[in-house]
Amino acid sequence: MKTTNVLRSLAGILLAASLFAVEGGANADDLATIKQRGTLIVGVKADYPPFGFRSSSGEIEGIEPALAADLAKGLGVKLKLVPVVASDRIEFLKLGKIDLIMATMNSTILRRSAIDSVKPNYYAAGYNMMVPKSMDLKSWTELKGKRVCGIRDAYYNYAAEMNFELQLTAFAGTAEALTALKQGSCAGLLFDDTFIQGVLLDPKWSNYEMPLESQEVQPWSLGVRKNQPEWATYLSTMVKKWAKDGTILDLETRYHIKHSKFAEEAHQNASGN
Repeated sequence: MKTTNVLRSLAGILLAASLFAVEGGANADDLATIKQRGTLIVGVKADYPPFGFRSSSGEIEGIEPALAADLAKGLGVKLKLVPVVASDRIEFLKLGKIDLIMATMNSTILRRSAIDSVKPNYYAAGYNMMVPKSMDLKSWTELKGKRVCGIRDAYYNYAAEMNFELQLTAFAGTAEALTALKQGSCAGLLFDDTFIQGVLLDPKWSNYEMPLESQEVQPWSLGVRKNQPEWATYLSTMVKKWAKDGTILDLETRYHIKHSKFAEEAHQNASGN
């Protein structure tokens, strides 16, 4: 009887250990899994030109998809792009639907509690204003008391209102805010500078500009599942390569946006200039 109980206990311990090993192996072996699968699956934006958007043929392209393609090339695997938005990208990663988040994501305390952020950061963005060229805007102080359009729950709304005494009307989405701007319901659009750059690529916005210096610039990072040292190390190496060889600067040029201060400084620091 005692022998039977001991054997049962031992079997339970071995089962638990095997389950832990399988789970731990999955957590610690994403890089090996990607290579074995032969495909890298990356979550990217599909509604945020020029960083991730649908081409006329329906394919996802842009700066971040191009960087994802470089990662896959370095690994010698195929690339699969999965469109994500802010509300689902972390959940997709945790559920294993994607191997990596590369979707205009800045690193916050809350996000770092759920996933790991790869260092160094690969890009950065702040908030800015999109206004009619006829406004001839030269300074943030000129916006005092003016009604501007914004996006609901943007982290910088309160700071912009307090710092520059704006009168902010917040909309649920960018389409509504842009329509209000076009109709003259507000003096300008307060939003991410990277998004504004993408909008200004559209000829129908040729009479608008982003003339001011961006505020509260926050770095973007690649997101991976917790406890992925080998995968994170590979990604870190690639981010450093992009900075040193000017990959991101070249992509900014390809997609017709001004070189960001972050990308220029990262290149200068990495190349020793």
